[in-house]
Formats: sequence, C-alpha cells, structure tokens
Amino acid sequence: MKNIMYTALALLISASAFSQTEKKDKDREAIKSMCGCYEVTFNFAETFNYSNDSLYKPSKTKVDKGLEWAELVTDEDNKISIQHLLQVGNPNEPYIVKHWRQDWLFENTNLYTFNANNKWTYKQLSPAEVKGQWTQKVYQVDDSPRYEGSSTWVHVDGKSYWENTTPAPLPRREYTTRSDYNLTMRGNRQEITEYGWLHEQDNAKIIREDDKEDVILAKEKGYNTYVKVDDSRCAGAAKWWKKNQEKWAMVRTKWDEVYNRNTNLQLESKVDNKVLFKYLLDEDTYNEKDKINEIIEAFVK
Repeated sequence: MKNIMYTALALLISASAFSQTEKKDKDREAIKSMCGCYEVTFNFAETFNYSNDSLYKPSKTKVDKGLEWAELVTDEDNKISIQHLLQVGNPNEPYIVKHWRQDWLFENTNLYTFNANNKWTYKQLSPAEVKGQWTQKVYQVDDSPRYEGSSTWVHVDGKSYWENTTPAPLPRREYTTRSDYNLTMRGNRQEITEYGWLHEQDNAKIIREDDKEDVILAKEKGYNTYVKVDDSRCAGAAKWWKKNQEKWAMVRTKWDEVYNRNTNLQLESKVDNKVLFKYLLDEDTYNEKDKINEIIEAFVK
C-alpha cells in the first residue's frame, strides 16, 4: 500500500514539475514574440483631472506613429533582453534612434522602485513572493533605470498577457512640458495579439512629497499597438545594432555593476549641464570602456 502511495505521489510531483516547465516555456515564447519589426502607433490621452486649479490645462491627446525594430539581445533560460530601436526617414538611408530596452527576469528577487526626483529605492523580495513570476525591467535610452515590476504571465482563453502597476518617472513627452507632478503610477498590460502585440496603460499622474500622502493630479490612458511587418523593413536598424552592439554591451555591463550594489540609487539629472544620453550617444568620444564607466559613474550620487 505504501509503495502505491509513494508512486502516486511521485507521479503527482512529476506532473506538477512538467506543468511548471510547460508554463515557463509559454511565458518565454510570449516574451520573445515581441521581437522583430513593427509599425507602432502610440496613443495617449488624459482622461480625468482632479486639480483644484481652475486654470489647469490637461495634456493634449498625442498620437504618433513609427517603425520600430526589437532586437533579441539576451536569450537565456531565466533572462530575456530586448532592445528597441526607432527607424525614421528614408528607408534607403534611415536615421536610427536607440530607444527603450526591456529585460525579463524569471523569479527575480531584486527590484529598484522609482520614488520620484530621480531616486530609486532598492527592494528585495522573498522567493515565495515571485514564484512563477517574471520581472520586466525597463530602461531609458542610455540604459539608466526607468521602472520595473514583477507579475505572472497569464495564458487563458487564447490570450497571453502580463499586467503590473508600478511607479515610474514622467515620460519624455511629459517631462519636457510638465512640472506640476513628479511621478507616474503606471498600470501596464502587455498582450500578445494576432497582429503583433499591444501595450495598454492606465496611468495616474501623481504629486509625491516627503512625509505627505500622494496626490493624484490626473489620469491617463495609453494604447500602443505594435503591428508586425516584414523584418526587411527594419534592415537599417538591424544593421545599426550590429555596428554598435559592442559599445552598448559595455554600457550595460557598467550599469549592471551599479545595480548589483543592491542599495538605493539616486542619479544626477545633468553633469556639466548635459544629460547622460547625450554623452553616450556621442559615438566618437564615448566608445571605450574607461570613458563609458567614468561618465556613468559621474551621474551616480
């Protein structure tokens, strides 16, 4: 009788392990399907405002389109890294803009949570808290931190999606024109679709001050569609990445060293009146390890 029970238990454990492996494989497939060439439409609209200021002006509805190449940079069992590049202008002589990067880490326990005013709070989670989850870590164009959060990929009713809410800096379309709030609480949903994938956002624009409760100034809807097109249309971006990938690998290595200090992080907005990405995008000056390390460290307080 005991042997039968042990055999049944072993079969259950084996089936559970297989199910977990199968689920992780589906997760990885969903994440990697975001790679390739896409026609992107960025849609943002302020939906509600809660300001007491009668002269308050909401952000204008913004719709932009572009061609974006998503390059698979790292493909490991527990880590997938995707670099996004915008391709603009004449397809025969395109201009390439290094865009955002997203890293996906399986059952990651180390998070940097944005806390307004160019500060990120280091937080360590327990393995139980992140069981079966993937952390999405999103980085700026210079590979400095932006936002990150841990959640479970869901595969149900023919849908594959990942949802998370986490604090983030103001998007570029806002921080160049708005100074009345200092934090975006981002509700992110990334869903794999028949046409490619969808990045849907439900965001809150928040005023955060020390020793005070957060104040919601307004809310915003984002609806960004990534429609898959033939990879040949992004040939210019793919070529640019092959030429420049070694430099940006050095940039990522330096940032990894900073992140692995596992302590709160505060960054300078500018050094000598110049933002970090303008230094790093200078291909003639900042293309060697020592120079790259020196300028990144200059921005770390």
